Amino acid sequence: MTLYICRMSRQNPFLKPFSAPYESIPFDKISHEDFLPALEHSITLAKEEIETIKKCEDPDFISVIEAMEKSGKLLGTVSGVFFNLNSAETSDELQAIAGEFSGKLSAFSSEINTDPILFDQINKAKKATDLGALSAEQKTLLDKTFNRFARNGALLNDEDKAKLKEIDQKLSKLKVDFGQNLLNDSTSYLRVFEDESSLDGLSASLRDQAQQLAESNEHKGKWAINLDYPSYIPFMTYATNRELRKELFMAYAQRAAKDNDFNNKNTLEEIAKLRLKRAQLLGFKSHADFTLAERMASTPNKVNDFLTDLLDKSMDKAKEQVNEVALYAVENGATLPLQRWDFAFWSEKLKQSKYSLDDEVLKPYFKMESALDGVFKTANKLYGLTFKEVSNIPKYHKDVQTFEVYGEQNDFIAVFYADFFPRAGKRSGAWMTSYKGQSKEDNKNIRPHISIVCNFSKPTPTSPSLLTFQEVRTLFHEFGHALHGMLANTKYESLSGTSVYWDFVELPSQIFENWLYEKECLELFAYHYKTGELIPKELIKAIKDSAAFLEGYQTIRQLSFAKLDMAWHDSRNENELNLSQIEERTLGSMDLFPPVSGTSMSTSFAHIFSGGYSAGYYSYKWAEVLDADAFEKFQEEGLFDKETAISFRRNILEKGGTEHPMVLYVRFKGKEPSTKALLKRAQLN
Repeated sequence: MTLYICRMSRQNPFLKPFSAPYESIPFDKISHEDFLPALEHSITLAKEEIETIKKCEDPDFISVIEAMEKSGKLLGTVSGVFFNLNSAETSDELQAIAGEFSGKLSAFSSEINTDPILFDQINKAKKATDLGALSAEQKTLLDKTFNRFARNGALLNDEDKAKLKEIDQKLSKLKVDFGQNLLNDSTSYLRVFEDESSLDGLSASLRDQAQQLAESNEHKGKWAINLDYPSYIPFMTYATNRELRKELFMAYAQRAAKDNDFNNKNTLEEIAKLRLKRAQLLGFKSHADFTLAERMASTPNKVNDFLTDLLDKSMDKAKEQVNEVALYAVENGATLPLQRWDFAFWSEKLKQSKYSLDDEVLKPYFKMESALDGVFKTANKLYGLTFKEVSNIPKYHKDVQTFEVYGEQNDFIAVFYADFFPRAGKRSGAWMTSYKGQSKEDNKNIRPHISIVCNFSKPTPTSPSLLTFQEVRTLFHEFGHALHGMLANTKYESLSGTSVYWDFVELPSQIFENWLYEKECLELFAYHYKTGELIPKELIKAIKDSAAFLEGYQTIRQLSFAKLDMAWHDSRNENELNLSQIEERTLGSMDLFPPVSGTSMSTSFAHIFSGGYSAGYYSYKWAEVLDADAFEKFQEEGLFDKETAISFRRNILEKGGTEHPMVLYVRFKGKEPSTKALLKRAQLN
């Protein structure tokens, strides 16, 4: 065994110090064959570190709590790289080992989190610690460490610990299965068109994009649409052929719901049942009760009341807006009832009619490189950051861009990775992630390595990547998350950056979107990619005026996701966890269109079944309350007011999860948030 490890330590890039700039991940040297050996070795090292803690004769905060915080660093790196690549650049080889990788990691976590000797040391350290001598961050770390073990079965008897371990291992594999089924079913769909007339309504650039997609899939001289957002959404928005829109809609709405090898029905039901069993084993009524015990919202009742209150205030407006679109459609030749595959098409027509605002008119002002420059300039005006693109930091794909980030004093802040375009092996959607967290150790501030991953419209042979306004908004959103990670300034990595309560994590991302609707921000970067002309004032006014367009409808849509999430996870009885029954019971009362048989929202609901949002999807609306309320301060003091920006940076962005989020929020705003600002912004009051 020793000889094996020594041999691997010379060959496996994970098992020796990283030599790339800033000790960044050596993607150019890592292969799929490295992951399992590196995982096994890093688990061995972590166990050795844990054994040292268990043998400590005088357990206290430093020897136990801080030592726990510092343990498992290599394991965190190996697992972080693996799961990030499995999302952004997966392969058959990675998917083949994902189940084993997750199983080994889950087994190790269960073993550590249920170790009675280790928990006894933590308990003794807690009792021996003078809380008055600790900083607020240290108190949080102490509580978080104790609760992590209590919430992972440390207080259970041996029989129940074994049950918990088995549940955790099953859940780990099922979550991977769910994500892979969704990815495989989504990427297997490609609609190829022989006749360009099938794309009537789409602009020349979108047709070029469809032609490029066809050619990349060996259909030269044809056009193709798939289920990636940059392909699917424009087709649903602009294509005049209603039957083709229906066909595309059905393919999208039936992802992982069809009768094939990728059906997620049984997988997600089993996930929900295991989560319920796990929560009840730990003494909670439901998975939602378990999850919300460490959220701002605190209880399922509070979440459900919050969602119901917004539903009551939004439903009439949503119905009014859908009826307005339907009336406009009928006046322009459509027939009722308006179907789901009609809504994006006719609502876009109505939007153009009301505001003279068309994504195809806006896109020339949102060249990808210009939009990225826009977020950089906005971050510079608010926080004094500058971004320098470099080529000496290894990448996991040639499309990835790498940047060094500096502060106002030319101090190094972070490494930033940007990955913008869809490709095979990359899951849909957009997200921010971290390859290296921020922390302070031995008087050194270890700076983070942060990444955002998106799926934007790719360049074509005839034009650069031109983004829709929604894509630019997504860029601002994910970059807001990135700022939370890049500007982290805490002692402990586990409390750093986005390591906050789940219903607080969207505040930095969603507040950053607000600047995109402001003239002072748009004029920083929105220049026509051909003429160099600044975006006209009338288009800026149209963007501002249309900000609340269909906001009632969009609110109901978000609430339907949140309500569905709570239906799956606030159940007390596993017999209730039936896909068709839950969707019918939950979504029926919020349905603004005729139901469509054979479709499912849950089977593709990756946020809650393979991501981290179970019993937490409500946090998007919760964070909207926070971001609208917080942005009011910038509106009052000035969009780029330095004092306000410094306060937001120091009290929110730098603090991570070092204190309760409401304490941090009140320190910034001076009072607790209310829904008034959100309702005003969305014109729902």
